[in-house]
Parts: sequence; C-alpha cells; structure tokens
Amino acid sequence: MQYENERYIKWVEDSAAYIRRTLGGFQPELAIVLGSGLGGLADRLQNPIPVEYADIPGFPRSTVAGHAGRFVAGYIGKKPVICMQGRFHYYEGYDLRTVTLPVRVLHALGVDSIILTNAAGGVNLSFVPGDLMVIDDHINLTGQSPLIGPNLEGWGQRFTDLSTAYDKEYRALAHQKAAELGFSLQSGVYTWMTGPTYETPAEIRMVRTLGGDAVGMSTVPEAMVARHMGMRVLGISCITNMAAGILDQPLSHEEVSETAGKVTEKFTALIEAVAQAI
Repeated sequence: MQYENERYIKWVEDSAAYIRRTLGGFQPELAIVLGSGLGGLADRLQNPIPVEYADIPGFPRSTVAGHAGRFVAGYIGKKPVICMQGRFHYYEGYDLRTVTLPVRVLHALGVDSIILTNAAGGVNLSFVPGDLMVIDDHINLTGQSPLIGPNLEGWGQRFTDLSTAYDKEYRALAHQKAAELGFSLQSGVYTWMTGPTYETPAEIRMVRTLGGDAVGMSTVPEAMVARHMGMRVLGISCITNMAAGILDQPLSHEEVSETAGKVTEKFTALIEAVAQAI
C-alpha cells in the first residue's frame, strides 16, 4: 500500500512538472473546473496556454461528449487562472484517486482556490432549467470516497472536516456578483450519484426527501480532495434539466448540453466576475 501511495504521489508530481514546464513562468492562482456544456469559458481567457491531457505522460483521458480534454491557462482580467475543459467521472470506470488526480495536480501547481462547476438535474420544484445554483452543501449517496485508504499525510489530515466544504465567503461573493450583473442565483444542496444512468423518479423523490436540491454525477469527490488539501472551494451548478419524474419527458445528454449552451453568457459573466474578485 505504501508503494501505491508513492506511485500516486509521483504521478501527481510528474503531471504537475510537465504542466509547469509547458506554462513557462505562468503561475495560476485560481482553478476552474468546467462541467458538461460549460467549457466555452476557457476559450475566452486572455493569452491562453493550452495543455492537452493526451500530451501529459500517463494522464487520464476524458471520454464524455462536451468535455474537450485539456487544461487552458490564461488571464481573466488580471487574475491568472487555469481551467479544466473536461473532468473525469467515476462512471467512466476510473477509480476515485484518478478522478481527483487533477485537483491534486492543481494544488501542486500552487493553486489554493478552486471553482467547481457542473451540469445538474433540478430536484427542487421551484427550480427551472437554466437556473444557476450556488452549492451550499452536498449529499454523497454513492457510498464512496476518494480519501479511503492510507492517508497521504503530506497533503492533509486523516479526518477532513466538511462542515463548510463550500467556502462561505465565496458563496456570498457569487450572490453579490450575480446581483451586480442583474440576475439572482439559486442556493441549494447538490447530491452526488454515480451514474451513468439518470436517476429513477423514486430516487429523485428520495433525494428531495433527504434535502437535495440538485443531482449530478461529479463535483463531490473533487470538493472532498480539495478540502483535504486545504483549498477553498466554490461550487456552482447549472440546472440543465428537471430530474426524472418531474416533467413528462425523457432525459438526455443532448438536452443537458443544449441548456448549458443557452446560459453560457450568464454563466461566463458570473464566473469571470467572481474569479477577478477572489
């Protein structure tokens, strides 16, 4: 097991070293993980430096439509940031250490704050597709954790406190910037399910009973690892569809991508405003 830890640490360090060489002297201060249909923000960075996942030795590949599969570093205003155009999911067959590898790598690059975005299904009946929801908290219904196994002592404590997994100041900042831009945000609890199937109507009723406002297949393991390493986290969900059983219509990835595309302008304006203020 110690050997596996050493291999994992080397994997993180080697990946970070390759990215650091590619970026030259550029030092990102903030990371942004872009969910399904939301990758266009990275195309707006000033002085962009792309780093393809495929070019990083041993790095995993994103297999999901709408995930470009690359880092893009650059500036939002004067803020040096690095974006992930495409993340990795548990349902793709990756173990959770691989799913969360990029967060470890970003921390190794010197990033101490991260914005995690996703496309999510609306469970709260007051939500409508196109809403943006600030994640106040999460529910993990997978029974899995990326922190299971020997603790990597140099990176964080054995028992990570998640009582404020999503930074209070960053959440307030998101609401403030949205108001300045002329719109409001929803707030709620994000529920992580493994996928790749969409949830059943009965499961969605369960999630609502438990207090979940949105449901999705990502974000939570990344938030757990980010907090393990002491990073500050802001989570934002784009409500791209109402979850199963709420509307009398089938669910599809195409609908998710289409709705995300419709709110690109609002989403981009919000993230750019928040990024510059962090």
